[in-house]
Amino acid sequence: MPTDIRNLDREALIEKFSQWGEAAYRVDQLLQWLYDRRVTSWNEMSNLPKILRQKLSDEFTLHVVELIRKQGSRDTTQKFLWRLADGALIESVLIPANPALYSEASDRHTLCVSTQVGCAYGCRFCASGLDGWKRNLEPYEIIEQVLATERVAESESSVTSAKPDSHSLPESLGSGKDSRIVNNLVIMGMGEPFANYDNLMQALRILNAEWGGGIGARKITVSTSGLVPQIRQLADEPFQFRLAISLHGATDAARSQIMPINQKYPIKELAEACEYYQSRKGRMITFEYILIAGVNDGLEQVEPLAHLANRLHAKVNLIPYNSVEGLSWERPDEEIQDRFAEAVRNLGVTATLRREKGHDIDAACGQLRLKTERELAGLQ
Repeated sequence: MPTDIRNLDREALIEKFSQWGEAAYRVDQLLQWLYDRRVTSWNEMSNLPKILRQKLSDEFTLHVVELIRKQGSRDTTQKFLWRLADGALIESVLIPANPALYSEASDRHTLCVSTQVGCAYGCRFCASGLDGWKRNLEPYEIIEQVLATERVAESESSVTSAKPDSHSLPESLGSGKDSRIVNNLVIMGMGEPFANYDNLMQALRILNAEWGGGIGARKITVSTSGLVPQIRQLADEPFQFRLAISLHGATDAARSQIMPINQKYPIKELAEACEYYQSRKGRMITFEYILIAGVNDGLEQVEPLAHLANRLHAKVNLIPYNSVEGLSWERPDEEIQDRFAEAVRNLGVTATLRREKGHDIDAACGQLRLKTERELAGLQ
């Protein structure tokens, strides 16, 4: 089966073009069409000779994800449901400017990207794995979520710019990296990123490269449920990608109740891997901590959470649970959320309470996909 052109990096394309007897500068023209102009067909690449476009068409695919649904939240969070070439559904979420998220205060628009169709890790609170794991995404399918989001923004900007109350995407300033709408990435959507490590790294190398997406490595955060070997592997990569841990419990007893991965890699091993990452990168780690009523929101979790965060020089993102149809978990009352956050801060930890980012649009991982798949099954 032919591979998608965006699975290849610049070096591989230079080698291919050399085999074809094509000049190396043609590669840079191709890359500009793919990543700056975000074109969706070979025929749009007007400065490439027709015979070269035919070679590309014969050798490679250029699949475009199809937008099935888009939901807009009151806080301007945007959720996208994409259909892949094989009919599988995945999600991405565009999060508006927020200096308290994963990167520096220059955050403008952060895209939360999926890496798998479904998930095999079975976190008890998450919708992504309710229908099981289907397959890994190829590098181009990870990359295409960024490009497709920006295409949607460009197509909508002229229509919605005069409607300030509409759930519109940010207006693009034109093509090219300087106008990149998605300028921060969080690899935290559907799936466990480190279970698709090689494809993910290839996608991130391309999204980071100056000839590709041009998104700075320190503006890319990879989140994991706690795959210890891959955390160490990331630490040895020559890129300054940031690391976030889906912690959700500060003791093994609490974490194992909702995170099956903790049985294989308990907190002690997880912490040691995080220390290794920091010894190699010198970067602050983020702990994701979803507050679930009656499960991990008790004050007995505060001291071990603060101890772990201070030990690892980590900041904590506290996220009230987004309810999922079919699951019994609930979010704590706001008073309990505030009390927990304040108690963590009082122990010297940088902690943010991200109270509302898409709760009204099923923004938790996998919710929109699951709902849509069940609706479609009901029509068959």
